[in-house]
Amino acid sequence: MSFEVILPFLRPIEPLLLDESISEIMGNPDASWWYERDGIVCRESSVSFDAGRLRTGLEVIANQLGKKLDEDNPLLHAQLPDGSRLAAVIPPVVRPAPALTIRKFPSRHYTVDDLIARGTLNRPLADLLAAQIRSGKTLLISGGTSTGKTTVLRALATAIPDDQRIVVIEDTSELHLQKPNLLSVECQTDTFKASITFDDLLKSALRWRPDRIILGEVRGIEARTLLDSLNTGHTGSLATIHANSAAKALRRFANLVLRSHSQATFEDVEAEIAEAVDYVLHVEREPGRRVVREVLRLEDYDRRTQQFKFEAVYSADPALNSQRNPNGKDTPHAIA
Repeated sequence: MSFEVILPFLRPIEPLLLDESISEIMGNPDASWWYERDGIVCRESSVSFDAGRLRTGLEVIANQLGKKLDEDNPLLHAQLPDGSRLAAVIPPVVRPAPALTIRKFPSRHYTVDDLIARGTLNRPLADLLAAQIRSGKTLLISGGTSTGKTTVLRALATAIPDDQRIVVIEDTSELHLQKPNLLSVECQTDTFKASITFDDLLKSALRWRPDRIILGEVRGIEARTLLDSLNTGHTGSLATIHANSAAKALRRFANLVLRSHSQATFEDVEAEIAEAVDYVLHVEREPGRRVVREVLRLEDYDRRTQQFKFEAVYSADPALNSQRNPNGKDTPHAIA
């Protein structure tokens, strides 16, 4: 199915859909419409979308994609033909009208130079991270929703040598890396066919002879499989995770592992993570841009204090560079 087939059912928001500078479109049950551009959310008062037409359009879109949307199945998660992600919910879960969110698929893939120009990171930091990735270090990218984790991952992944085989696992295909030896796969959890999860694909990926594994997001039971793979020879991997800081990303990783492996102790899991992960990079959203807020280099894990031992190699806040980190070590000056 082409995008042109779907577009007539979304005609009132066509200008938002076609505006390449807009990254997110949100329609609320009160008939208000909003969009996000460069990290700033604005209201679009010119959009008028009849609730009945919107619901009919969403039902048609669901049918075209082989899904159901009705009172018994009021949630719709779908990938549009251009790669954009659509999430809709209809009454009775919301009232009085349907709600819709479209996370648009970017037509432009930002390079490291683009991110430097936009203030996301600086050249010395980019060179440092590229060198670590080339040498086979494992990097975890943390951040909140829509902070640019995938964009940063895509740009940094270009540093992986072309002679290495890369396996990419995503919920929805977004990375589209340009590498000569690449296998990219997607989960199938929102279809009426056999469900194929992150964990299913990650376990299979270990048999696909990867040099590097890139995981779109660590969020469930696949955390245990990923940690096992990192500690059994599959180093140099890249993954994203939702967290509010680099340090909290490590704890979240551990909690995700423990959800599916309750026999292990928290200390054992965190010690494994300290051995498996080399760097944690945290991305935040600011008005008008996304920025790499901090980068930690993991050194060890102290079982007695139950603390990760790390070195803060970069902070976007110059004031933090003269402070001592929680482990009592002097934090090196930020890379300027």
